[in-house]
Amino acid sequence: MSKPQNPTPEHFVAPFDETPVAAVDAVRIAEKKSSLWRDAWRDMRVRPMFWISAASILLVLLVSFFPTLFTQVDPRACALKFSNAAPEPGHPLGYNMQGCDVYSRLIYGTPTSVSVGFIVIMITFVFGSIMGALAGYFGGFVDTVLSRIGDIFFSIPNILAAVVVMSVLADYRNPLVIAFAIGGFSWPITARIMRSEILRVKNADFVMASKSLGQSQLNTLMRHVLPNSIAPTIVVTTLSLSSAIVAEATLSFLGVGLPPGQFISWGNDISAAQLSLRTDPMPLIWPSIALAVTVLGFILLGEVVRDALDPKARARR
Repeated sequence: MSKPQNPTPEHFVAPFDETPVAAVDAVRIAEKKSSLWRDAWRDMRVRPMFWISAASILLVLLVSFFPTLFTQVDPRACALKFSNAAPEPGHPLGYNMQGCDVYSRLIYGTPTSVSVGFIVIMITFVFGSIMGALAGYFGGFVDTVLSRIGDIFFSIPNILAAVVVMSVLADYRNPLVIAFAIGGFSWPITARIMRSEILRVKNADFVMASKSLGQSQLNTLMRHVLPNSIAPTIVVTTLSLSSAIVAEATLSFLGVGLPPGQFISWGNDISAAQLSLRTDPMPLIWPSIALAVTVLGFILLGEVVRDALDPKARARR
């Protein structure tokens, strides 16, 4: 009997216990959950600019909270016999025109300038976020009224308004008053950004689901809309901190900021040192460098945070 021309090939079936079917067919889920902030942190921590800016800001904050760790010299102990004297042991930056230690005043001027900046961004962040959130979420008449109020404040130059306020309140000049004078006219930018983000998020599916479940409008706004709209506002707030520090120094330089006899700040020292700029420029240069380094640190941090929170910017790199 002849064999068939096309024999059927035999199929090999592996034993079930030797084939990890469950492991092959299992859906792999990432061990670490992903979110906007977690992805942003993963992006920031590999960027040298983030660590450079964070180190400079950490140093500034350390000097602000613990100035005695960096100098033991009294910044108010001045003697005219040391006027514009050169650096010496214990006084590495020399003396200013009044005979005060430049390094000591540089250290003790840090808390004043930084505290004013942080109070300003707290005012702009809280007030601007509230105004922008209410205008964007409720819309209609509320949006019209709040937006027009923001336009009025937005049309007023910040520094000019702060000069007028500080001139009127000349007898009450302190860090809190100057912070309100600056922040009271800086919140419209934050409000506009928050309003635009609220308008983008409030029509999302999860917001509609929250409303369909019977959640109140205020509860939906606080629990779902705001957390998903806050990222651009945080970026703007970080960038505004540098502007607030510069604004305080500008007002002090113009003579309408903090009283020189009561408060030590970089703006006051820059203003006082301009009289001896041609003969001894160093008392003016050192606080200017401190101001520039601090502002640059916050600007760099704001740029890094902005790029990290933007998925499109992360994809382009």
